[in-house]
Amino acid sequence: MRSVKCCLNAGFILIAVAAFLSQAFTATSVAVPASSCYALDNSSRLLDFSDWIGETFVYDGKDADIVIRFCKDVESRSQAGYVDFGRFDKFNYFVAGSGPVDLIQEFYNGDLLNCESTFDKMGRTAQVNIICGNCLNGQCKGRQGCICNVTYESTCRAIVELAIPCEKPGLRVFEGFTVGFHPRSWEIVYNGMTQMGFEKPHHDFSFSTEQPHVTLYLTAIASLANLVQKPVVKVFPENGLEVKLLGTGATGKPPTTLSPSTLLVDWRCLKAQNTPYEVNITIPVEGYAPVEFFLTKMCEYTQNQEGDATRGWATFGIISCIFMVLSTLFCCGGFIYKTRVERQ
Repeated sequence: MRSVKCCLNAGFILIAVAAFLSQAFTATSVAVPASSCYALDNSSRLLDFSDWIGETFVYDGKDADIVIRFCKDVESRSQAGYVDFGRFDKFNYFVAGSGPVDLIQEFYNGDLLNCESTFDKMGRTAQVNIICGNCLNGQCKGRQGCICNVTYESTCRAIVELAIPCEKPGLRVFEGFTVGFHPRSWEIVYNGMTQMGFEKPHHDFSFSTEQPHVTLYLTAIASLANLVQKPVVKVFPENGLEVKLLGTGATGKPPTTLSPSTLLVDWRCLKAQNTPYEVNITIPVEGYAPVEFFLTKMCEYTQNQEGDATRGWATFGIISCIFMVLSTLFCCGGFIYKTRVERQ
């Protein structure tokens, strides 16, 4: 029996170790959430509150009630009616707090009545200080949370303290890191998060066979740029598309805002197929989740070796030069012959 127990214990230990190692080696990148209702905490970890959008919290006040619709708006409700204290959109602030406040939401563009000239003419505004857990006074021990306190800086601005059970922090985001198409036109990665359309392969948006390469630029905060490592590329299917990474970005040169790195994705079709090839580029970052994105490439026909193409252009150039020399000689000979005939 002891031997059986020892074998079972050893088996459980091996399974646990294998599970740990599998999680350690399958760290994924961070894709931007589907909504703008998210924030990065003080350790740069992602908190996604997309499932909380519209969740209602009510605070019973003496003269009026304050109602928060999470990631939507803040209202004051009384018998006289509703007063809007601001709305939330993707341009509003949802940032990390300090001290007992974990996160801060800002709401702008509320009702203008008697607040036409306050806060850069943005009407009534509200600041929601979010505490992950319970209120400091011990209130609000329910699952969905509640409003702990409401104060008014003026008739045009409300400060609301909200306690909620925050989402579990996600991966650590390398803030300030950007990858985009060069010349600058579209961002693939913004603020360390892969943008929609590049977080997974999309066969409907593929580069054509004729496009021999794609140039990308990389930028990061100067003080953290040395954490960026050399990119790694994987292709699926593995055979049929040759991909090379060139440029300063491929060598691991630290990219900064003032001195961006360039990453040239050079690809060549070795085998034609009806579906696009999937090109996965991963940029490891020391101490953070890796940056990962996908590009897709069509191969409707095979392409010659780069050397063959170079030799082809060289041959074309030589033939063109010979043709130009012969044309010049022919014209000169014709002119000389015509001159002699006219003199006779």
